[in-house]
Amino acid sequence: VQLVESGGGLVQAGGSLRLSCAASGNIFSIYVMAWYRQAPGKQRELVAAITSGGSTDYVDSAKGRFTISRDNAKNMVYLQMNNLKPEDTAVYYCSALAAVRFWGQGTQVTVSS
Repeated sequence: VQLVESGGGLVQAGGSLRLSCAASGNIFSIYVMAWYRQAPGKQRELVAAITSGGSTDYVDSAKGRFTISRDNAKNMVYLQMNNLKPEDTAVYYCSALAAVRFWGQGTQVTVSS
């Protein structure tokens, strides 16, 4: 499974960004897609996840602001991020869980105050 993220960038606090993740390869083996993030000096943390059945889960800090979605026809997963805060600044990684976990290369999100 190969994952390619896009959509990161620099945004002011209160702004929005939509991250995209294109999946290819043995995608039928995937049962959970997720977005993680890692800020400088911090551990990588789960931000949002979506199962093959469409169930979603979010880290508390993302609830009400972020929305994860998937387009199975296009093999895409999205993370809509609204009301961004400086503490959301991090490298965001797309991840796919099959028999093993796969990772994308990451995309930088920077939120200025």
